Amino acid sequence: MQDFPWENQSSVSEFILLGFSSDSQINAILFNIFLFLYLSTLVGNGLIVTLIHRDSRLHTPMYFFLSVLSTLDMSYVTTTVPQMLVHLVCQKKTISYAGCVAQMYIFLVLGITEGWLFSAMAYDRYVAICYPLRYKVIMTPWLCGAMVAFCGLWGISCSLVYTVFTMRLPFCGPSEINHFFCEVPAVLKLACADTSLNDRVDFILGFILLIPLSFILASYFRIFATILRIRSAQGRLKAFSTCASHITVVTMFCGPAMFMYMNPGANASPERDKKLALFYNVISAFLNPIIYSLRNKDVKRAFLKHKDWTY
Repeated sequence: MQDFPWENQSSVSEFILLGFSSDSQINAILFNIFLFLYLSTLVGNGLIVTLIHRDSRLHTPMYFFLSVLSTLDMSYVTTTVPQMLVHLVCQKKTISYAGCVAQMYIFLVLGITEGWLFSAMAYDRYVAICYPLRYKVIMTPWLCGAMVAFCGLWGISCSLVYTVFTMRLPFCGPSEINHFFCEVPAVLKLACADTSLNDRVDFILGFILLIPLSFILASYFRIFATILRIRSAQGRLKAFSTCASHITVVTMFCGPAMFMYMNPGANASPERDKKLALFYNVISAFLNPIIYSLRNKDVKRAFLKHKDWTY
């Protein structure tokens, strides 16, 4: 019977996630911090999704993409943070082999999908600012749905390749992952085989993020060129303000993720990788609803309208 490519040749049944510290007092402090961040992330992003669903004035392509982003962020942190919280307060810090594979794959799917979603959001802003009279004609519900579906399919297919390439390797004991979840660069350090091919695959993963990033840069190049042609200073400020939140969020997510995955495994620092992962996995998801709500009058108006949850 033929083995599947992700079956482990060294029969490792579980991994140990070392997390951040072995000091119980430090872990207790971290538990409270991350619990606050996690619950705030769920509440903030959940509130944005609910407001967009309930307020008909927010039924536009821009807010449709924002609701998808918030849903991805809630799923993204749920893939890693609940298990991290358990490990911070429990002595047993293990994850099964199958659980590690699932976590790695789901994390990559959501991350790659989000990276491509940012390019769809940039295109939406490009059409809105550069072709305002044709905006509703171009950004149809069908096109918006197709763009989100493309982002998801790209994430699913790419993640499958990276996960299979990683988990097909034999792993050596002790099976300790110096990370707070099963992320590809950290898991590769346990392989007792040449990982140079995997390092190249990881580099490609970081490079793939450059594709949507290049779309984003091209869109904003055209956007800024159009904004500079607006005669009134108030008009230029209004046009730029609709893009500022998106630029901030893209920078927080794509920068750390690309730096981590494009850096060869031999040169990677486990402590640095944990901090980078925290930033683009936990911190960015926590800040996204704050950034979008504070800089967005429509979201704040919808919140004031529905704060008692009655129509």
